[in-house]
Amino acid sequence: MTRRELARWARRPVTVVVGLVFPVMLLLMFGYLVGGGRGVSGAYVDYLVPGMLALTMAFGLEGTMIAVTQDLTKGVVDRFRSLPMANGAVLVGRSAADMLQSAVGLAVLIGVGHALGWRAHGGPGAFLGAVGLLLLFRFAMLWIGIHLSLVAGKPELVQAVQILVWPVGFLSNAFATPDAMPGWLGTAVEWNPLSQTATAVRDLFGGPGGEAGHVWAAVAWPLGLLAVFAPLAVRRFARLDR
Repeated sequence: MTRRELARWARRPVTVVVGLVFPVMLLLMFGYLVGGGRGVSGAYVDYLVPGMLALTMAFGLEGTMIAVTQDLTKGVVDRFRSLPMANGAVLVGRSAADMLQSAVGLAVLIGVGHALGWRAHGGPGAFLGAVGLLLLFRFAMLWIGIHLSLVAGKPELVQAVQILVWPVGFLSNAFATPDAMPGWLGTAVEWNPLSQTATAVRDLFGGPGGEAGHVWAAVAWPLGLLAVFAPLAVRRFARLDR
């Protein structure tokens, strides 16, 4: 299943390239055009890059969702379900392939951040820990996307569902510290799972805005989301057309 999804990359290289370039454009836009870092102590690029890494792990789910809904509408899933395989195999293969693409995109964005002057100061172990937190958050978001695509059922409904991701992304501390926001908004931003990951990653990278106490939340949130949405997605897949 994973090899099948990877084979799609060769057939749609433009989509893959756009997925890699879009977060780079966001990083450059906020870093040079609308950046400023009000309320941020230290260099803004050291605050922005970890936030953008976390934001990228939340965005870009439409590729996964469209691929799943296209398989549903074209009858491919019906063929898979007639084969002697576990119900979750198709979904796990889909998520595994997308995790590989996410890892490539993360590496590209880290390279661009390095070119902009960002540096990780926490050491190799902390760096790998931060990357692990980012990929864990991405894995949880992928399963949310897979479940929502199974609920939507049609590619044309994916865009409407994808809009739900934007509030999660921008109501976070990816671009600005909650201290610079109104009290009620700052509280909501601090509880955002994306904010928890961004804060923990900033701490592991040794940059401004990091707090060590958020590492546990950056692990607990994705695991909690996975515990909810992965079984829901597998159950929904098993009950298709029943």
